[in-house]
Formats: sequence, C-alpha cells, structure tokens
Amino acid sequence: MKKQYLEIGKIVSLHGLNGTCKVQPWCDDPQFLCEFDTLYRGKQHTPMTVTNARVQKNMVLMNFEGVTTPEQAEALRGTVLFMNREDVELDDDTYFIQDLLGAAVVDADDGHEYGKLTDVLQTGANDVYTVKTAEGKELLVPVIPDVVLNVDLDAERITIRPLKGLFDDAD
Repeated sequence: MKKQYLEIGKIVSLHGLNGTCKVQPWCDDPQFLCEFDTLYRGKQHTPMTVTNARVQKNMVLMNFEGVTTPEQAEALRGTVLFMNREDVELDDDTYFIQDLLGAAVVDADDGHEYGKLTDVLQTGANDVYTVKTAEGKELLVPVIPDVVLNVDLDAERITIRPLKGLFDDAD
C-alpha cells in the first residue's frame, strides 16, 4: 500500500533572525522542496504553510507561517517534514523510492524472482536498484531501459532482463 505522506526533508538548524529554518532535503533536487505550499510536520502530519522557500547550496531555507523568531525556528530543529503525495504529479517512468521498496524483481524471460528491491542508489548517471535474494545476497541492477523493462507499482513487481555477465554466477 502506498503511503499518503512521504518524508521529504529535515529541519537541521535556523538561519538568521526572522524564523527561517534550514532544511536538509531528502529528494533528488533541493528545488523540488521549494514547490510546496504546505508541508507536514512529524508523525501526526501537522500541516505547516510555507511562506517562502529558496535553495542555498544543497540546503533549502524555508519560512513557515507563524514562525517569525529564532526561538520558534530553533524549536523545530530535528523535525522531519513530510509531503502529501496528492500534491505532486509525477512524470511517467518516475517513481517515489518508498513506493519501489519491497517490490519483487523478476526475470522477463522465465519469470523467476531474483529477490526484493531493498534500496535505490542514486549514482548520477543512472539509478541502481539493490535487490536482496532469498539467500541474502545483494544484486545491483542498473536502471537503464535495456535492463529494467517494466515497473508495475500496483502489482509490486519490477521486470528486468539482466545484461550478459551482470550477475557473475547467473546461469
């Protein structure tokens, strides 16, 4: 089941004297964090209205409605911020990593299951899926069109066709 709220960053410190929070983004691009009008705080997903957001280096400086002093911003330090998935429309072939985790990774030709997806490594050139086999071995699968043929989130299934030699001891 897809989670309604996804972790997107964490308030790590304050910035200046007007209640600005410095947020460490947990997404591919810090600019993505600046696109939200509302973020949600903590496990209760308390809504927080964003009044201003801008990228500074690899962090986001963010102001929230009602947070106007350094003391108020400091009180939010360590707060995990969530986004509501309904606030975002993803392009085709773009997925939230949290939705991919746990999916079965299966062979396109014979249908056997390699294992479950446990992590997505973001290497810059292309992502790499980490797949844990039933025996506990980790396989690394490059996320390129020649290898990853289909991602079916509803069925929690990823279909791949490994390149020759990708898995050293395969066949």
